[in-house]
This record gives sequence, C-alpha cells and structure tokens, in this order.
Amino acid sequence: MKIKVKNLGVLKQAEFELGDFTIVCGENNTGKTYATYALFGFLHTWKNFFEMEIGEDKIEDLMTKGITRINITDYVEKIQDFVDQGCQKYTQELPNIFATNKEKFQESSFQVTIEEKDIFQIKNNIQTKKFNQGTSYKGSAIFLIQPPESNDDIIVTFSDNKGFFDAKNFDTKIFDHVISIFLQKSLFSSIFYETFIITSERTGAAIFRKELNFAHSKLVGQMSRADSSSDLSGFLSNAYEDYALPIKFNLDFLENLSSVSKKNSFIVEDHPDILNSFADIIGGKYTINDNDQLYYEPKGKRLTLKMGESSSAVRSLLDLGFYLRHCAEPGDLLIIDEPELNLHPENQRRVARLLVRLVNLGIKVFITTHSDYIIKELNTLIMLNHDKPHLKRIAEVEGYQQSELLNADQIKVYIAEKALVLLDGKTRKTKCQTLTPADIDPEMGIEARSFDKTIDTMNRIQSAIVWGED
Repeated sequence: MKIKVKNLGVLKQAEFELGDFTIVCGENNTGKTYATYALFGFLHTWKNFFEMEIGEDKIEDLMTKGITRINITDYVEKIQDFVDQGCQKYTQELPNIFATNKEKFQESSFQVTIEEKDIFQIKNNIQTKKFNQGTSYKGSAIFLIQPPESNDDIIVTFSDNKGFFDAKNFDTKIFDHVISIFLQKSLFSSIFYETFIITSERTGAAIFRKELNFAHSKLVGQMSRADSSSDLSGFLSNAYEDYALPIKFNLDFLENLSSVSKKNSFIVEDHPDILNSFADIIGGKYTINDNDQLYYEPKGKRLTLKMGESSSAVRSLLDLGFYLRHCAEPGDLLIIDEPELNLHPENQRRVARLLVRLVNLGIKVFITTHSDYIIKELNTLIMLNHDKPHLKRIAEVEGYQQSELLNADQIKVYIAEKALVLLDGKTRKTKCQTLTPADIDPEMGIEARSFDKTIDTMNRIQSAIVWGED
C-alpha cells in the first residue's frame, strides 16, 4: 500500500510506503506531522468513506427468497475503484482531521494505491478466514457464510426465529448496511490496520487528565440541562474543537483509562517479558484505582506519585505503557510521534529495541524522530542480524536478543526535506518539500542524512577547537 499526498501543509508532493517498521525523520517544520496525522486520520476513519454497493437485485433476492449469493471476487477486482472514491471523500474531511479551516486544504490530495502484494494479502485473508457472521435485527437474523466448497462466493440468508420472514416488516437499508460492513471487513481488514497513535502532546495531557475529564463532564452536564429546542451542536463544537483528530484520540484514551485497564492484551498473556522490559525503562509501573486515580509507583520504593509529581519521561511513556498492557493486538499499527521525547539516550536505545520486538511479534510501527540515538540503535539491530560468528559474540556480550534483531527489508525510512520531484503534469523536476526514501544497507544500516550533516558540523568545530592553531 502506497500513500501519496499533495499540497498537504508544507509537503508539496510526497509518496511513502508502510513497512513493518516505518520511520520519518527530518528537521522541524518539514511536514512529518502532516504526513503522520493524515495517515492516522485515514486509517481511523476510512469506514466512513467506503461504500460497498450491493446491488438492488441482490437485495431483492434476499427479500423475496430469503437468500442471495454474492461473488466477492467481483469486489476484489474493483478494489482500487473503491479506494479511489473513498480517498476523494477523505480528502474533503482533512480540515476536520487537522481541526483547521478548509482554505488550507483546498488543493490537497490524499491517495492510496493498492499493490499486487496487497491484493494477494486480501485474497489470502478471504480464503483462510471462516466467514460466518450472524447479525440480529428486530428478532430476526442475517447470516453471512462463505461455503467451504467455494472461495469466491458468500451466501447471505435471512430468516426470523420461526424460520420464515415477512419482507414488509423490514427496512431494506438494514440488509444493505450489514452486508456492506461485512464486505468492508473482508476486503480491507488485512491492509487497513487498527491504528493507535501517541502524539507529542502526551506529557501535558497526562498531567491535566483529570481537568480534561472535568471539562468534558461539565459539557455533558450543560447538554443535559438544555431544552429540546436548544442547538446542542453548539456545545459539542466547543469540546476539543481546536485539537486535531490524533490529539482527540489521545485525550479520549486518557479519559477512559479505567475501562481500558479492565482488559489484557496478548502481550500480557503471551509475552510478559516485554512488560518487564518496559518496567525497566520507566523504573516502575502505572496503576489506576477504583476512583480513577492514576499513579506511578517507582520500583523498590513504598511510594506512589501522581502524574504531576512524576518525571517527564514517565509521563511521556504513559500511553505506550497502557497500550502494551491493555490494547495491543497482532496486526495493529502503532504510531508514535517522537518516541524519544524526554528520554535519556540510554532509554532511547531501550525503546528502539522494544519497538523492534513489537515488530517481530506482528505489530507494525510508524514513528517520527529527531533522535540519532534511535537511528543508530536500529542500525545496530540491522547490522547484528547476520549469521556470522563474530556478530553472534558481540550480540551475546552486549546483551542483544534474537527477538530484537531487524531485517533491512522490514524497515522503510523517509527524510522530510527539499528535493527534486517530478510534479504531476510537469516534464521537468522541481525542488520542493517532499519525503525522500533513505538508503538502507543490510551490512551498514540506515543512511540518515538528516542527522549526519549536523553531527559532521559539530565534529568539525570541536576538531578545530582541539587541534586548531591561533
């Protein structure tokens, strides 16, 4: 799946592809956040813009005969058309995603290209998963089943609890809606990932969590006291109206930590060592009590600290900690804006290693970063991932585990910078703000030009200071 954007903030034109681990680096104000927020917005809301037309003849069969057959291959062949239509609608939604005025996105474009490997993944998903879904409606049920003898057709049957039905009692829109949702899930769930984002505003949100909850409760109270003729949308429009969708997502997540903490992720059940590694990074653990009070407990101390009393590093990793323990699922896309935020270089290295372990468990990771430490640690994990005796010795001596090593083909790196680009409709390249793919060598790792220039400059100055003459 390739994403192409045009006139998105400072990005004139850019294209990027999601890998198992995707990194966007670059100087400040170069478009990293625009690309990240647009990607999250799409993956978080795409179901609102994708319409899977069932066909009146199929609905008529279902209503008159109680059964219809739908060839899912027909939808696979038209999948790029569905995506193009959905992306056009999503582009119109960008002002709401970024919580700003429409004028800033009048010439913007967000496009997704479905590749052959995506088609293969979709077909494999259809053929290997058992489609057997029952949906109740007014005491009746809609069943969607893929028969074992066919990989192409799904059969939709409808009947009430007594085994027959009366079409006059049902709205045909419900059938169209339920089947459309089923087809969406069947076709796109394997390539449009469930997405969790951690924004760079997280440290402040952790401190003011209770105040934000209070503000939300006050708003709900105002709505409940309003009479029926009042314009309740006025109240709603004031709630987080200045925040982009990813920030709203974080605020909602913090607001619902009590309910979030009642379930366990697959990591708790199958990979508790990851949670132990995370506890080592923060030097303790997070707890939330029955009164929705959030605390940090330092390891080895009889002490509980509120978020405002805790270090900025503890606050910075709060969302990640709750995601790992309570939300993470294989196949997710975890997006983190600046994972190095407020972390000592040693903990930046540890976080890099932890993220690679998540990748190797099947969670895709997307980060933006200014950290040379993270890039260098990822380079180490790539360079160590070879079957050579001296590399195995180094890994053992330095404490690296096989689960922390990374293949070069698992990672995609993009540098937000000005570069020559062939703009659509142009025959000559123009220098503009874009995302440039970085070279990744299996032996040497990532070529991170974004950091190299600054490091070289600092080294040159210091060398002149030490070795220069008056």
